[in-house]
Amino acid sequence: MTAANNPVIAITIGDPTGVGPEVIVKAIASGRLHSSCRPIVLGRTAILQKATELSGISLDIVEVDSVDDMLARANDSRRPPAGTLWCLPTGKPESDSATEPKVDARGGQLAYDCLVRATEMALAGEIAAIVTAPLHKVALHAAGHDWPGHTELLAHLCGVQEHAMMLYLPPGRPRHGGDAGFGVVHVTLHMAMREIFEYLTIDSIDEKIGLASNVFIRIRKAMGLSGVPRIAVAALNPHAGESGRFGGEEQTIIGPAVLKAQAGGINVVGPLPVDTLMPRAVDGAFDAVVAMYHDQGHIALKLLDMFDAVNITLGLPILRTSVAHGTAHDIAWQNRAEASGMIQAVLTAARLSTH
Repeated sequence: MTAANNPVIAITIGDPTGVGPEVIVKAIASGRLHSSCRPIVLGRTAILQKATELSGISLDIVEVDSVDDMLARANDSRRPPAGTLWCLPTGKPESDSATEPKVDARGGQLAYDCLVRATEMALAGEIAAIVTAPLHKVALHAAGHDWPGHTELLAHLCGVQEHAMMLYLPPGRPRHGGDAGFGVVHVTLHMAMREIFEYLTIDSIDEKIGLASNVFIRIRKAMGLSGVPRIAVAALNPHAGESGRFGGEEQTIIGPAVLKAQAGGINVVGPLPVDTLMPRAVDGAFDAVVAMYHDQGHIALKLLDMFDAVNITLGLPILRTSVAHGTAHDIAWQNRAEASGMIQAVLTAARLSTH
């Protein structure tokens, strides 16, 4: 869905007890989004209004009943784009008062309702992409939805098995990788450390290598860049296992997965010791690193630039990006939240939605 050559991007409000409403209103008021897309927020008007008042932002929040309604009304030249927040009311009115920074099932339900509706809209072609504000996993569970997070729930809603989370730093800043930026794709994600060994297989690693390569083909094309993506695979054990002394997964699982991907035509190397791999990658040696587990990738990338990082879900038939931070109850509803991650998530979705 496009309007005036700009894709329509749905932004879900996330869990209202966190920083989602604040970063959304700050991102829209920044004026950086409207030359690239037409954002429409799925959530509750009362909550968004409270966030604008908290932030001292002047935004005209306008309720619409569809994307077509927004586009028709947005053609009114008297309404400045950066001064208008289009809201598609979603969820139950009872969530309007769920803004205290603590776990609240009403907040979990609102985040769920908004994501489900946005996914339905994306699958129907009503919107070009989804950008999600953070949800709280405990609140999601308290609302009766037993999912580890956005990634797994989106895969379920879209009916796909092969999927992955990638944290992505757009190019343009030091230590953001090369000309296409830098991404970290995770083989395993939201699970206990003791469980990851069950899910580290030749096929699962090869699958994530393929997803990493495919998304960077898309990213490079969107940026007008030539050349094939360069993928590196991280070792699991210290020093890549030291020839089996510190573990044999590199020899029995990861190495064979890399060879399989190479045989399939992917430009990939590994397994490489992660402590030396990451510095090389952020300086531009690789487009993406395939990490074996959540913290192996998250810690390194978030230390580089947590607030410019974008979360991209790979393997879906729709496009979804998100901020890389959580609900941040410790600073929620205090006018302290940083909106750069939301801005980057929307701009990334807009860029990729046309390729």
